[in-house]
Amino acid sequence: MTSTTAPETAATSLYAIVETSGQQMWLQPGRYYDVDRIQAEAGDTLELTDVLLVRHGDQSLVGQPTVEGAAVQLTVLSHRRGPKVTVYKMRPKKKTRRKNGHRQELTRVSVTAITMAGKPLS
Repeated sequence: MTSTTAPETAATSLYAIVETSGQQMWLQPGRYYDVDRIQAEAGDTLELTDVLLVRHGDQSLVGQPTVEGAAVQLTVLSHRRGPKVTVYKMRPKKKTRRKNGHRQELTRVSVTAITMAGKPLS
């Protein structure tokens, strides 16, 4: 019995793992992601230089702690708010209850390119 897996395409073989807002994110070109609020207007372009890993084809470059010369180009699409999270605290037998809600401020960005030494990888 053989297992069939989809062949790895060029789109899935190129990705980068970056550090932004205290989180590590897996980014691929042509996709959009929601990150913590960034002080930029819609349509602005940004560059993330804290790249921890770059995968291109069958090559992987792992940084110590970051990959030298690697960057990810982003375009800001919009500012949004995340889903509402309800926080409910209660002390049993004390009649103490507190209900609070929170919505995280997010920025939706699109990955334009992943570059090494200023040259885009394709």
